[in-house]
Amino acid sequence: MKKNKLGAHLLLTALCLIWLTPFVLLVLQSFRGESGGQVAYVLPREWTLDNYAFLLQPESGFLRWFANTLTIALFCAVIQTIMVLSVAYALSRLRFRGRRLFMNLMLVVGMFPGFLTMIVLYYLLKLFGLTQGGAVPGLILVYTASSGLGYHIAKGFFDTIPRTLDEAARIDGATRFQVFWRIILPLAKPIVIYTVLMAFMAPWGDYVFASYVAFGAPEGYNVAVGLYRWVNTTDYQGYFTRFCAGGVVVALPVTALFMALQRYYVEGITGGAVKG
Repeated sequence: MKKNKLGAHLLLTALCLIWLTPFVLLVLQSFRGESGGQVAYVLPREWTLDNYAFLLQPESGFLRWFANTLTIALFCAVIQTIMVLSVAYALSRLRFRGRRLFMNLMLVVGMFPGFLTMIVLYYLLKLFGLTQGGAVPGLILVYTASSGLGYHIAKGFFDTIPRTLDEAARIDGATRFQVFWRIILPLAKPIVIYTVLMAFMAPWGDYVFASYVAFGAPEGYNVAVGLYRWVNTTDYQGYFTRFCAGGVVVALPVTALFMALQRYYVEGITGGAVKG
């Protein structure tokens, strides 16, 4: 038994090292002072902070891209959380005609990949001036418009909370909203944090749709699109280490947030993974 555990730990350690290697290399390259793109050695021969200093310069555009990304992520975290939890609570607690058909329909619609509607969405956003320079509100609108389709895990979690709590509160005169806000949500803290994390992280690293909507307008880029433009230019050799520095800075907020809330994330996804 001990040998099996030792073997499992060794295997997990090896997989962890393999998984972490690209990130370690990214961090090391971000401190490299010598010019050039990818090199054949790991440790920089000249250590410098110039790559990070470049990110703070207005002409780099990084601060604008980071602000765009943070704005999109924060708005999505708030709006999607409200929509997902509201839909999940309604489908978990209310019984109405067509409820099962509605849930099945949402499940089927959610199976279609989002990129199938990219062309249509682009032209709709363009009609309202929400592309290129106006890409930030356009992306927020698109990311949050169908967020109610992701109610499944939250509904599964709400199903584990006894309905007798709702009934007791209703007998005491509480409204549906008061039951949801004062009784259910405090008991559903893990799924609330899980929903916030998923809503925040999803737009943070999006490249495909963000590049499509903000095409040709740097003021509408998010960090993923902006950093890609650095390594997709004729000056690739000069921007590679700056690209690595930008990647490190972009990864820090999400990593810190996830590590701080990891316990709630695990509780939320396991608590919601039940048949409702």
